[in-house]
Amino acid sequence: MENAPPNPMHIAMYPWFAMGHFIPFLHLSNKLAKRGHKISFIVPKRTQTKIQHLNQHPHLITLVPITVPHVDGLPHDAETTLDVLFSFFPLLATAMDRIEKDIELLLRELKPQIVFFDFSFWLPNLARSLGIKSVQYFIVNAVSVAYFGSPERYHNGRDLSETDFTKPSPGFPDSSITLHEHEAQFVVRMGKVEFGSGVLMYDRFDIGTRLSDAIGFKGCREIEGPYVDYLETQHGKPVLLSGPLLPEPPNTTLEGKWVKWLEEFNSGSVIFCAYGSETTLQQNQFLELLLGLELTGFPFLAALKPPNGFESIEEALPEGFRERVQGRGVVYEGWVQQQLILGHPSVGCFITLCGAGSITEALVSECQLVFLPRLGSDYVITARMMSRELKVGVEVEKSEEDDGSFTKESVCKAVKIVMDDENELGRQVRENHRKVRNILLSNNLESFHVDILCDKLRALL
Repeated sequence: MENAPPNPMHIAMYPWFAMGHFIPFLHLSNKLAKRGHKISFIVPKRTQTKIQHLNQHPHLITLVPITVPHVDGLPHDAETTLDVLFSFFPLLATAMDRIEKDIELLLRELKPQIVFFDFSFWLPNLARSLGIKSVQYFIVNAVSVAYFGSPERYHNGRDLSETDFTKPSPGFPDSSITLHEHEAQFVVRMGKVEFGSGVLMYDRFDIGTRLSDAIGFKGCREIEGPYVDYLETQHGKPVLLSGPLLPEPPNTTLEGKWVKWLEEFNSGSVIFCAYGSETTLQQNQFLELLLGLELTGFPFLAALKPPNGFESIEEALPEGFRERVQGRGVVYEGWVQQQLILGHPSVGCFITLCGAGSITEALVSECQLVFLPRLGSDYVITARMMSRELKVGVEVEKSEEDDGSFTKESVCKAVKIVMDDENELGRQVRENHRKVRNILLSNNLESFHVDILCDKLRALL
């Protein structure tokens, strides 16, 4: 631990009930605890055991258990998004909201000075009544919130059409980031979805952002500076950056079965495709992805869930696929050690759905990057920023006429571009990726941002 500050802060964390939120909140907690600050991390009771191994400072970070109440329609004992299908997420949000009184009692007892939250739109008012400052902390990047959630976009009301979302607001810093029509349609649909307690998904974030004392993001000015400035101007409140929260060096080694398999191939020749532990593809897209990997001619490891309507990967594979890729292609159903696989010398290309955690691991790896974003606002905007503005990888082309489907040919084309040493675009994105990687891994970058974050948190008090 670094030298303890003269006046350490006490900070509470209350993230959305999903592993993809617990983990970055805990990574941030580790960075703050390393500087001597005390953290009370509020987490559902049984989920403690799933994240406690990530707690690097147990003498300063206390996991505070809460009981998730039952909501009609929600499976009994459901605590997080891992326990239920996507259609049940709104019920889980309702359960989270029903803990408001419990959270009030906890905060009265714990007496933190600041509380970080994301989905609990009611928390800022509760915190204010107790004399506690609140920070709406987004695990998505600033560019996504700047594109979709700036007050400028809604100055004429909220009844926006698909056309309104295909292009950025007039004051947005980058005109190259746009949406296809099917992506904008998805945003409009999601904006009208009730997400627990009769609250619209959009309102969860909008109300929390408006009422909080500050807004926070995982990121750094070196990459997202213009969007941070734009958001500060738009919202009239501090926008705090925690730094990139780079993954800690793993304290485990890669499973022997993967070491043995990867060592059969040349350096930098293997494609690794990971599509998220909670993401399921439609069958036609599952088939196109696998056939595209086959078409590249490269060895590949694809970590996927069975497509919708199938119980297992095996029954969903294309006809004759297993025999054709024997010895050079593996489709694996289940969790894999992504960070360790990306670091293996044989792996040369990473196809990612563009989730916040995966993008960070991708950028600090030496793999060439292919973006195949899941349909969702932050994933798509991240892919556009990475491919069009930063130009550190190539996005898989999708149809603009229908539902945005991709083909085996478009998957193969994107991989071939980044893996071909003679391709001009490939050379450009490889060089840009190298520069961004060097920035993120430069000495003291993350420490610098966390120190500034701490200073700005103190200024709120």
